[in-house]
Amino acid sequence: QLQLVESGGGLVQPGGSLRLSCEIVGFTEGDYAIAWFRQTPGKEPEGISCISNTGALTDYAASVKGRFSISRDNAKNTIDLRMNSLKPQDTGVYYCGAERRFDSRCSRVRTDMNYWGKGTQVTVSS
Repeated sequence: QLQLVESGGGLVQPGGSLRLSCEIVGFTEGDYAIAWFRQTPGKEPEGISCISNTGALTDYAASVKGRFSISRDNAKNTIDLRMNSLKPQDTGVYYCGAERRFDSRCSRVRTDMNYWGKGTQVTVSS
């Protein structure tokens, strides 16, 4: 059984930076694309970034493009989301999701995910 464990959330001031990590436990990560989602109260999770199984392809939502960067280290089974120039509207619970794929693409669609982590809280506030 594949498990995803997020870490790195916390409180940061507007304009600051955070790095979130998603660790894959229980399986090698080669066959899975990974996506990061952000959920705010009363809303569905928004897919903000994804990365293909090899790391060759990445994708970002317009709301974070140019500020967030996703990367993965398959040797360490970790996927990082570096978040810069954070804004109060970036506040939310951040989840990573894993999608079993056999191609070199990735998806930010919530219903495409096969596994989910439990999330980590990010609060951007002065």
